[in-house]
Amino acid sequence: MKPYKDLTKEELLELKGRLEQQYKEAQGKGLKLDMSRGKPGISQLDLSLPMLDVLTSKDEMTSSDGMDIRNYGVLDGIPEAKQLMAEMMETEPEHVVVFGNASLSIMFDTVSRAMLKGLLGETPWCKLDKVKFLCPVPGYDRHFAITEHFGIEMINIPLNSDGPDMDLVEKYVSEDPAVKGIWCVPKYANPTGISYSDEVVRRMAALKPAAKDFRIFWDNAYCIHHLYEDKQDHILDIVSECEKAGNPDMVFEFASTSKVSFSGAGVAAIATSKANIEDLKKTMTIQTIGYDKINQLRHVKFFKNRAGLDAHMMKHAALMRPKFQAVLDVLNEELGGLEIGSWIEPRGGYFISFNAMEGCAKSIVAKCKEAGVVMTGAGATFPYGKDPKDSNIRIAPSFPEPEEMREAAKLFALCVKMASVDKLLEAM
Repeated sequence: MKPYKDLTKEELLELKGRLEQQYKEAQGKGLKLDMSRGKPGISQLDLSLPMLDVLTSKDEMTSSDGMDIRNYGVLDGIPEAKQLMAEMMETEPEHVVVFGNASLSIMFDTVSRAMLKGLLGETPWCKLDKVKFLCPVPGYDRHFAITEHFGIEMINIPLNSDGPDMDLVEKYVSEDPAVKGIWCVPKYANPTGISYSDEVVRRMAALKPAAKDFRIFWDNAYCIHHLYEDKQDHILDIVSECEKAGNPDMVFEFASTSKVSFSGAGVAAIATSKANIEDLKKTMTIQTIGYDKINQLRHVKFFKNRAGLDAHMMKHAALMRPKFQAVLDVLNEELGGLEIGSWIEPRGGYFISFNAMEGCAKSIVAKCKEAGVVMTGAGATFPYGKDPKDSNIRIAPSFPEPEEMREAAKLFALCVKMASVDKLLEAM
């Protein structure tokens, strides 16, 4: 079929009638699928069940430095957990602090600490007239929710195929002292699936901020989440790059095993400079008496090292690939050549980013919901939930089974066609 934009009004009206009939038939199937979040599927969670057996009441409950892991103590994580997370994040253990199960909590606390106490002796952000964050878009809705929660002004930065528009980032950061941070998902980004190039990482590390307390919030959530064994993206270590550029304190890197082991019972960590860690510990000593060291040791015994993590993630990849492929096959079969949408075929991560014709995203998501498929809300990938083009839609293929995913993708493609036809007819 030729591109929709080349159809006459009569052809579009005829097509509209056929699509509406197909939609009624789809509604009759009684679909009930949730693709609103990147949740691991049940079979993925099952991969980590043996972890529950690696530590029993008969085992020695001590860490490598002799600490009784059942008791109070060890604020920054047991040594072997710091080593494991450092290998995962491709940095050194001395840069790492191990927390509880969620990196999102660390991000929230880091922003909160900057707001209330300031960073490395700088003025607390809450005492400033204006605080701004740069937000590469489309991006992660929970990042934007954190900064919105604290009343921080968010500025959209276009996300290119190799990372954020660095000309724009450099301009904002160097000229405006109110710009205090930037959100980054540098590898298999949420939702686009792109990874930052070496040039982008080096330019990021070499920023010359007008604000001494500017920080890069480097959420390396998908650092080991490859979909293929032979096609994998690699990014530079931002911590060492910042050191090389003379900006050791400028980055906070976050990661967790939330989608590696158990989503609700993983291990999360931050990697940053010695000075930032000492500053962080001032709050931690008041906030907690230590995180779950038993869970930390359980993860170490199960994964052992980076090789163990990588082998485990290939098991995840084997389960994820068919789901991603089901979506991509349908998009290519149903929408290829119609010029009513574009998408990226990622090598890893948890999402497929779809760009519809301008002004169509909300309509597409609403139509999907009416037919039994729940998706991430249109606009969620932008600050304040406002996509200026009403175009981007995040597809999360991980939770449904492959056949369910194919059915959902067919419905999605149908809704894209319907919304596009309506949009074109409106313009005539």
